[in-house]
Amino acid sequence: MLRPILGQIATKRVVLASGSPRRQELIQNLGIDNVLLCPSEFEENLDPAKYSFEDYVAMTAYGKVREVYDRLSKDDATKPDVVIGADTMVTMDGQMYGKPKTPERAFEVLQKLMGRTHVVYTGVVIKYGEKEIKFTESCKVHFGKATPAQIQAYVDTGEPLDKAGGYGIQGLGGNFVESIEGDYFTVVGLPMYRLSVALCNLFDYHVE
Repeated sequence: MLRPILGQIATKRVVLASGSPRRQELIQNLGIDNVLLCPSEFEENLDPAKYSFEDYVAMTAYGKVREVYDRLSKDDATKPDVVIGADTMVTMDGQMYGKPKTPERAFEVLQKLMGRTHVVYTGVVIKYGEKEIKFTESCKVHFGKATPAQIQAYVDTGEPLDKAGGYGIQGLGGNFVESIEGDYFTVVGLPMYRLSVALCNLFDYHVE
């Protein structure tokens, strides 16, 4: 989908405001081989009570992008042309679930999700010079049922501690997913179609 603009992007310094090799691989799968990882130092301390779920993840992604852009722009050798940032959150019953800090918390969250439907939100921000695009995608995920022993066995792998909601759909956590409604890549952490459309628009190749 990005083929008409890949030549332009190849001449740019593209930075992903993240330390996530998963998101880097997703962007590379679009044909953008020159994307660099730069973990953001943005303090993710926004007050959830002041935002909708959609706005919360979008504003967190924006904070990541602005911090990385401002920091790297202090030196011409590292100044980026394009900065991409994303933030993902799992929600259910009006509650937000980020990355669990302990195995005990991971078990608690996963036990709540089993046999029910939750919604995953991923906010994305792209900054290209003075141009900025911000959007949020959501996806419904239905978990099947699992026993406490099965949940604990998954927690013991260590995978949940690095994932919003305590699971990775592209990893072992995908075994709990019975069905989804929406873009699978929104759950992974980077909605590919919307990202592609946004990049095309930024580079003046408009998709109707």
